[in-house]
Amino acid sequence: MFRLVRNAPAMLLAMAALFTAAIWGAQNKPGAPATPPPAATQPAEYVGSQTCQMCHEDIFNAFQKNPHHQVETGNRDGWATRACESCHGPGSKHADSASAADIRNPAKLKPAETDKICLTCHLNRPTHVGRINSSHARNQVSCTACHSIHAYGPNGLVPRKQADINKLCAGCHADVWASFQRPYKHRLPEGAMSCVDCHNPHGSFLPRSIQTVSANEPGCFKCHGDKVGPFTYEHPPVRLEGCTACHQPHGSANPRMLTRPEVRFVCLECHSNLPTPTPAATLGTIPPAIHDLRSPRFQNCNLCHQKVHGSYVSRDFLK
Repeated sequence: MFRLVRNAPAMLLAMAALFTAAIWGAQNKPGAPATPPPAATQPAEYVGSQTCQMCHEDIFNAFQKNPHHQVETGNRDGWATRACESCHGPGSKHADSASAADIRNPAKLKPAETDKICLTCHLNRPTHVGRINSSHARNQVSCTACHSIHAYGPNGLVPRKQADINKLCAGCHADVWASFQRPYKHRLPEGAMSCVDCHNPHGSFLPRSIQTVSANEPGCFKCHGDKVGPFTYEHPPVRLEGCTACHQPHGSANPRMLTRPEVRFVCLECHSNLPTPTPAATLGTIPPAIHDLRSPRFQNCNLCHQKVHGSYVSRDFLK
C-alpha cells in the first residue's frame, strides 16, 4: 500500500500522457474533422457598405451625395458596394464587436499612413502632383486635415467658396493671414480671390507650393500677364528670383506691395555702391553721375525706367 501511494504522482503523469496521445491520434486520423483555428486569428472579411449602414445611417446617407460615392457605384478599382471598406478596411470584426479597435480609422492614423490610404486612388492625378513631396506632407499635415471625407453640401469634400477656403487656410497660417490686414495687399479678406489661386496645397514643382501657368511660369502671371515676357531685354531679378525679389505678395505697408518704403531703396539693393563687374554692366554698380539721389527728381527710379519688368526696345528699360 505504501508503495502505491509513493508512486501515485508518476502514475498520474503516465495516464495524462496516454490521454493526450489518444486525442492527438484521433485528430490526425484520415477523415477526422479538422479543428478550426480560434476566431481571434481569422482575418477580417469584407461585408459591404450595406452592413455599415445599419449603425452609421447618418454617415451613409451623407455619403450618397459625396463625390466619393462614385467608388460605390462605379466599381472604381474593384470597390463596388464596398466604398466604406476601401478606406476603413475589412469590416466583419467591427460589425460583430462594434468596437472601434476592430476597424481602421484614417483620421486617427499617423499622417503618412493616412496619406498612403488616400494615394491608393489619388496617386499621380493631375491635381495632386507632388503631394508626397509637398510642404504639407513634410510637416505631417494629412489629407483629412483639410478634406471632410463624409461631408456633403455646397462645399463637398473641401470648401469651394473663396471665403471658406481662406478661412480653412488661415486656421494654420495665422501669420500669413495677418499680412493681409496690411494696407496694400491682394484682396483675399474681401473674398475677391483665395489662397489656392496662387498656391497648390497638394504640392508644386516651384517653392512654397506656388501654382504654375503656361506650363512652368509662376502663378503670378495668371493675372499679371503683361509682366510675363519673354522680353528682348530682361530684368535679371524677374527671371532669377521672381516677383518676391521686389514685392511682398501677402501684403505690405508700402505702395505696390514693395519690400521697401521707397522705390529707390528697392533698386539700390542691387544697384548699390559696388565695384564695376567685368565685363561692365549695370547690375551691382553705382548709378551714373547724373543720378544725384539727393534730388527729389531722381528718387523715384521708375519715372524714367518705366519697364522695370523687362523691355522689348530699351536696354535700360526706358520704354
